[in-house]
Amino acid sequence: MTDSQRFQLGTIGALSLSVVSSVSIVICNKALISTLGFTFATTLTSWHLLVTFCSLHVALCMKWFEHKPFDSRAVMGFGILNGTSIGLLNLSLGFNSVGFYQMTKLAIIPCTVLLETLFFRKMFSRKVQLSLTVLLLGVGIATVTDLQLNVLGSVLSLLAVVTTCVAQIMTNTIQKKFKVSSTQLLYQSCPYQALILFVSGPFIDGLLTKQNVLAFHYTPQVLVFIVLSCLISVSVNFSTFLVIGKTSPVTYQVLGHLKTCLVLAFGYTLLHDPFSWRNILGILVAVVGMVLYSYFCNIETQQKAVAAEASAQLSQAKESESEPLLNVESGGGIIVDGVVRDPGWNSNKDVLV
Repeated sequence: MTDSQRFQLGTIGALSLSVVSSVSIVICNKALISTLGFTFATTLTSWHLLVTFCSLHVALCMKWFEHKPFDSRAVMGFGILNGTSIGLLNLSLGFNSVGFYQMTKLAIIPCTVLLETLFFRKMFSRKVQLSLTVLLLGVGIATVTDLQLNVLGSVLSLLAVVTTCVAQIMTNTIQKKFKVSSTQLLYQSCPYQALILFVSGPFIDGLLTKQNVLAFHYTPQVLVFIVLSCLISVSVNFSTFLVIGKTSPVTYQVLGHLKTCLVLAFGYTLLHDPFSWRNILGILVAVVGMVLYSYFCNIETQQKAVAAEASAQLSQAKESESEPLLNVESGGGIIVDGVVRDPGWNSNKDVLV
């Protein structure tokens, strides 16, 4: 198996793990929040990150991965930014209608494309842009219902979009710049993310729910679902960093919208949530956009691989052409009019003495 095939297999595995774990945790959290009344999403997320860090620390002690310290300021800034983006997304949901919150999530892809184009000079072909437009249109049809605007909610949504885009771009660039794996980055940034959400979580949840997380009645059933949610979150957090590191922030967002469509479908099939022809049409359009995005990205990746291989072959050909000259020079001869002659030979001198 070639390196390219291994990379493709690893990418498919990361995408599959992300989809399965994310859909699972959404179903688990929906039961926890909607059925059991545990509505403290930000605090729950801080517990997710804390359990993820503890799990990775156990894995480190068992030598499943190597600890690789790097720029502490970059790790701290990244961790705080990531935690802040999660808190802002939860606040955006609390101070906006569900429809406007879905529009906020849709805005992450165009914002990411804009930031990568402006600051990283990354080019997105018109075909890829078209496929993303089809995808966003489909998800918008399926999920966006009402659009109620207010100043505070709009400001929170804007901050949530910007911080989320920057955090996901940093997830990709940090792994490449410092040559760290997704596991190493997650292990070092988890404590900062967990700390900022652990401190701000009760305040944010109290502001949104008018309840105190410490005063909640924790029944055995609630505790079971909290533990299950925390265990699944280890896979969710790991696969998130893995997908962004192996692909790109835009691809991760496309995958996120696939999860949204799957959650809607599972909700209708398993939980008998209300479903309309608008939802079905939106999901179908979104799937078309995802297929087009995958196809165009695959074609462009193959073209880049062919171009890189051709460039490598050209450089090898140039090196082989220069080898005879190097061999002649190493033997003490020079080339004059295509004939190899000794350095001591002079055309102005007689050949015979």
